[in-house]
Amino acid sequence: MLSTTNAAIGVDAMALLRGEIRITNIEAESPTIRLESRKDGRASWQFTDASGDAQIETATSPERAARPVTIEKLNITDATLIYDAEGADLVSYSGVDLSLDWPEASGPADLRAVLRPAAAPVTVTARIGAFSQFLAGEVQPVKATLTAQAGKASLDGRAALNGAVAGKVTLETGDTQAFLAALGQPGVALPQGLGQRLNVTTALTLTPERQLSLRELVADLGGNTLRGAADVGLNGTPQVNAQLTAGALDLSGLTGGTDGAGSGGSGDSGAGWSKAPIDASGLAAFNGAISLSAESIDLGALKLGASRTLLTNDRSRMVFEMREVAAYGGRLTGQFVANNRSGLSVGGAVQALGVQMNPLLSDLAGLTRFSGQGDAEVSFLGVGQNVDAIMRSLSGKGAVKVGRGTIEGIDLDALLGSFDVKGGTTVFDSLGAKFTMDGGVLRNDDLLLLLPNFNATGAGQVNLGAQTLDYTVTPKALRVNGDRGLAVPVRISGPWADPSIRPDLKAAVDLNFAEEKAKIEDQVKQKLAEELNLSPQGGQSIEDAVKDKVEDKLKKRLLKILE
Repeated sequence: MLSTTNAAIGVDAMALLRGEIRITNIEAESPTIRLESRKDGRASWQFTDASGDAQIETATSPERAARPVTIEKLNITDATLIYDAEGADLVSYSGVDLSLDWPEASGPADLRAVLRPAAAPVTVTARIGAFSQFLAGEVQPVKATLTAQAGKASLDGRAALNGAVAGKVTLETGDTQAFLAALGQPGVALPQGLGQRLNVTTALTLTPERQLSLRELVADLGGNTLRGAADVGLNGTPQVNAQLTAGALDLSGLTGGTDGAGSGGSGDSGAGWSKAPIDASGLAAFNGAISLSAESIDLGALKLGASRTLLTNDRSRMVFEMREVAAYGGRLTGQFVANNRSGLSVGGAVQALGVQMNPLLSDLAGLTRFSGQGDAEVSFLGVGQNVDAIMRSLSGKGAVKVGRGTIEGIDLDALLGSFDVKGGTTVFDSLGAKFTMDGGVLRNDDLLLLLPNFNATGAGQVNLGAQTLDYTVTPKALRVNGDRGLAVPVRISGPWADPSIRPDLKAAVDLNFAEEKAKIEDQVKQKLAEELNLSPQGGQSIEDAVKDKVEDKLKKRLLKILE
């Protein structure tokens, strides 16, 4: 159990005469301490149990019970500590300092250990009641504190050597990543507001089978506070089953920011999407399911109201399912998926019912010129390690249907009277459209707006990645130009922060006066033919006749020059 090249041991001679083995002091430098335990409860440090029934195994059975052994003081420095529990992974630490103060055999003991799983020291202090019974495998009162770089944890409850623990636990970290690194768990990166700092209290129960139960849980995750209960399996990657409630919950750290247009502000700023790397390694921290009820949820691109959701995670693939979610004056259903198994991808399928389009489009794409209440649906998939890459890779499809609303920056009604499209507002009675997305470019060819005195159709594309537009809206007055109406196409192009809006007059003429144009062209051709004294032969067109006439005249002039 213990081997060392340099040690000092003190024994109480009077206690030995009474049949007790009472060690008053043990000091050792750089020893190796090996502790072993078996599933049946036997352990290498158990020389006797509290009743004296346990015996040291020898080749022959002893005639009397083994004498109890106690150690008043223990002071060990720079030790190698090995713990080998049958059926569990071997635990080994080097550079360990240990001290024990156990003045009364039937009383409590104070322990202190300094371990160095990484470079920084980790200090564990504990007071264990009835230490002899604890060593014999019985459950005893325990108060313990673990202090490491950037954090500490404490337990006030009861515990046994077989791994059973119950009591009140508190955990505080100023930097969770540094705290875990000090415990020998480097490289754990957590999103903002989801554990970078921790302040946790809970009633904890841990079984020897490493099943953890948390009740009366209150967890401040560095800005987000959760309450509820959880069951966690600690064999391998934690397996979590939790029911939680929250107030205002900020999950924008999962998607790389709180602004739909990235670090530069809204889409109307023209700053482009954020290219800051998204660290999604936190998706590997656990597997399982977490049901969550919250007063509001900020997903970065979306802002949700009162919500009842289910979050499941399986090997770095997290699914956020919206069950009852109030948002943007209406409600949302559907799911979002973040998959970091082989590079980050995000996707989902969402339905919006009775939502206000202005704040929704502003949050999703930075578009603030469109307003109205309606329904929408979209399915999408994007791939990339930052918001810019994801937006430039988006694919999917969707549809939108809106009741009465407005479009800022253009007055289609005034356009038909003056061809002036600068400024103003278009008020429409309804709008409907379907669209597809590929390579970050949204395309639509069936937009239909109904207005009091005319309707409007639209077709074109919106480059979501580059934040540019190339779209043509064609309003048509219904009560002019006879029964044919009057249509004036308007092309909207350039950056969506400040697009160019101008009427296409050539297209307007082609749309509205095709018959008149054809008649005028025929009249001009006939007049030209008369002026040139043309006589088309054998079905020859006037254009060909003009061409032949010109060639003949040029030939005659050339022959005259050559004479």
